[in-house]
Amino acid sequence: MNDDKMEPTKKKRFPFFKVNPWKWAFLALVVLILGSGLFVTARIFSIREPHYTQKTTAVRAGDPVLTISSNKAQVNQLISFFLEEYLKDSEVKYDFVLENEAMLTGEFKVLGFPVTIYLYFDPYVMEDGNVQLRVKSLSVGTLDLPLKEVLKLVKRSFKFPEWIEMDTEAETMLLRLDQFQLENGMFIKANRINLLDDEIQFSLYLPKEDKKSQSTTTSSTD
Repeated sequence: MNDDKMEPTKKKRFPFFKVNPWKWAFLALVVLILGSGLFVTARIFSIREPHYTQKTTAVRAGDPVLTISSNKAQVNQLISFFLEEYLKDSEVKYDFVLENEAMLTGEFKVLGFPVTIYLYFDPYVMEDGNVQLRVKSLSVGTLDLPLKEVLKLVKRSFKFPEWIEMDTEAETMLLRLDQFQLENGMFIKANRINLLDDEIQFSLYLPKEDKKSQSTTTSSTD
């Protein structure tokens, strides 16, 4: 008899254990939607490469920005193009090519007769990036002329750019690459010239800052 009275009391004391499948299904759907939203948001705003940090190096005026490795054939094409444009209005033509040696060849007149000359040089890269050509040998047909006299004839007869200096006493030619600038102000320096192994390397540099503009900028900021 006592057992019959306790059964309804247990049912009244724990009513929340009653299972409602629709309520649990709705809660599961809400959790799924929220979880998907958080996952998509995290993927959108996460860094794809967490260990990568972009590094920017300030490039200053006068710094090298590009190193160019070339060979004799490519440099000869460049020289030929430059001389063709530079000598188009000149009566005296000459060529400069790189083989196992650097060779300057051209024609001028001696005592009214045309003479073809061949000058052979060994190139040397200077510490400042310029190139010095030292005369190695000379060929002037069947004529026997002193080297210094031939160099003086070449200097008088051939039209050279302002950045090429010929020293007849030292028997050298200096290619002042520091005075040869591109239209945008960039310039080049020689790093290596090895004609036997066909290795030629130059560096391209940013324009140097103009001291006048630099001082103007400084005064304006003050």
